[in-house]
Amino acid sequence: MLTLDKFYIDGAWVTPASDATMAIMNPATASQIGTVSMGSSADVDRAVAAAKRAFETFSMTTRAERLALLENLSVHTKARLGDLAEAMTAEMGAPATMSLEVQAHSGLGHLEDFIAALKSMEEEETLPNGDIVSREPIGVCGLITPWNWPINQIAQKVVPALAVGATCVLKPSEHTPLSAQIYAEIVDAAGYPAGVFNLVQGDGPTVGAAMSRHPDIDMMSFTGSTRAGTLVSKDAAQTIKRVTLELGGKSPNLVFADANLEACVPSSVAECFYNTGQSCNAPTRLLVERSCYDRVLELAKAAAEAQAVGDPAQPGDHIGPVFDKIQYDRVQTMIGVGIEEGARLLVGGLGKPDGFDAGWYVKPTIFCDVHPDMRISREEIFGPVLVITPFDSEEEAIALANDTEYGLAAYVQSGDEARVSRVVRRLRSGTIQINGRGPDYGSPFGGYKQSGNGREGGVFGLEDYLEIKVRPPFTAWAD
Repeated sequence: MLTLDKFYIDGAWVTPASDATMAIMNPATASQIGTVSMGSSADVDRAVAAAKRAFETFSMTTRAERLALLENLSVHTKARLGDLAEAMTAEMGAPATMSLEVQAHSGLGHLEDFIAALKSMEEEETLPNGDIVSREPIGVCGLITPWNWPINQIAQKVVPALAVGATCVLKPSEHTPLSAQIYAEIVDAAGYPAGVFNLVQGDGPTVGAAMSRHPDIDMMSFTGSTRAGTLVSKDAAQTIKRVTLELGGKSPNLVFADANLEACVPSSVAECFYNTGQSCNAPTRLLVERSCYDRVLELAKAAAEAQAVGDPAQPGDHIGPVFDKIQYDRVQTMIGVGIEEGARLLVGGLGKPDGFDAGWYVKPTIFCDVHPDMRISREEIFGPVLVITPFDSEEEAIALANDTEYGLAAYVQSGDEARVSRVVRRLRSGTIQINGRGPDYGSPFGGYKQSGNGREGGVFGLEDYLEIKVRPPFTAWAD
């Protein structure tokens, strides 16, 4: 049984102010594998005070000094990739292969591209009018990360803060504390000065709210549900701090009849089910041109029936369980809603897959003939559930795609380059994938509408952690 009973504050592992704990659960077995201490507002105060002290000197470091630290962080991240992967497999059910090659490696991929971005970014420039603009670290940053992509999101927030000379307090999801603790160990080993990075475990209503309201935190960066992001924004408004949000999605995937259906339909199904459907940018709405609708249904059904479900501790390309009972119950409820709403169940359905009595496993599920007003077409399910809706024209496809409160990602499948250009121009989404290819590390990630604000990744991700200062050039007093 693992025991996480220390927080990383001011360069040391310290005892929390509260003795409250929470069970760490393995979703594949629904059994407890450890306990984690739960922080309080007193722990937040201590961490913020350390970060504020550290900012006075760390904000004055040179780019070369920060690049050297980032390079050292890269060395230690590489050394712990296996540990990070094992932790995420245990705490949130990511299959071993995916956990190592994607979940853990994302921490390294983002880091390497932030290093490249920092090298290329102009810290000072002269405007056409002769005035000088400086980019300076914003201050103390409060960072709240989710359970579904634990290290991906930690790296997307911690690394840019450290890169520009800001300091930070990280509150990871209380459901994925193991990988966060390992990441804190990596930062410590990299040699960052005391107080530059701090880790406080805990829940949103206690630790998250205390951070959002804290007068000495200058910026909040949050990834999670739209509901929770709204609460962060409200709490942060009391002190007029900057807030960046990466929230939910209900991403459309437009399939035109001139697409390579044999390639794009199976890959679209697989991408929806990837990470057991627990990705905010998953293509969960498949919008299909009516002339190829029947063929797409055949291909989608075959792909879903071929989707393996298995033990996340084993290597392979299978999917694992959803991460806890609450999420399992929500997914089951939404599958039931789809049936009640009259959508045609193409494959999957209620209950667990055969042979998976323990753990929070879900049948890979597809609904077709889904009307855009149905709840399963509008609400984020966050499980391996795909809904398919036909369209008759390009104009209707665009309207259906944009008919959502979200705008995180969209996918387009077509062999006509001119059409793709027309459609992409009109989609209200922050990220577009075309014919199976999406943006890479170093590109900005974020959404329109209720999918959030701000961008993570590369130069755009650095800019969120910077303030702009303007001054005229030096002029001596006239005699």
